[in-house]
Amino acid sequence: MAINLDIRVKKANKVYHEGPIQLVSCVLEVAAPGKIPAGKTEIPFEFPLIPRANKTLYETYHGVFVNIQYLLRCEMKRSFLAKDLIKVAEFIVEYKASSCEKAVPHPVNFSITPESLQNIKDKGRIPRFLVTGHLDSTLCCVTKPFTGELVVERCELPIKSVELQLVRVETCGCAEGYARDATEIQNIQIGEGNVPCGMAIPIYMIFPRLFTCPTLSTSNFKVEFEVNIVIIFQDDHLITENFPVVLTRY
Repeated sequence: MAINLDIRVKKANKVYHEGPIQLVSCVLEVAAPGKIPAGKTEIPFEFPLIPRANKTLYETYHGVFVNIQYLLRCEMKRSFLAKDLIKVAEFIVEYKASSCEKAVPHPVNFSITPESLQNIKDKGRIPRFLVTGHLDSTLCCVTKPFTGELVVERCELPIKSVELQLVRVETCGCAEGYARDATEIQNIQIGEGNVPCGMAIPIYMIFPRLFTCPTLSTSNFKVEFEVNIVIIFQDDHLITENFPVVLTRY
């Protein structure tokens, strides 16, 4: 007979906060859908959300090399003729307002030219152009949009695309050495085709939940974020301007 095992977190949004002890309330549901009427057993349980000694509850974050997850795991042992049942459910941990820095606007004006580009060996091959604009802030609240404005002042080669790229930079290691890796979270096209010169292009991006978190630095790992403005010309030549950003919860 088929048996279904499920874990339901009673809190609808499954979000809990570090700080004062909280109870995570759940229901373990064991159902045999093949029976008429269907047999179902619900077992309520709860446990305190308490960090281990000298440990910190960091925010939930799904990364590539760094993952911070909080999971409920239930295993039902059965006879040797039946496979054991395992069910895993995730709940979310976030910082509280009193425990984190608030985002104070830190606007940045920028001007991108061939001369301003970094790590370019042969700048003579790059078409002449001027792109200006501003970012409303590089100190950002993770629950609010990243905003600004971009203007292509002049460009001697037609443009194919203007894009906004969000990147996570994860650093892992110990005293013997550290590994630093940057991976793309999302890429948003904010201008398609040869955009008119002098026209203001709005910059607007939502930080994706779970794949971002407040900027984090510990003795063993760091999670940081960057935003790239990417301009692709019609000959597929690509230029990138990088802006480190600091994320906070509030």
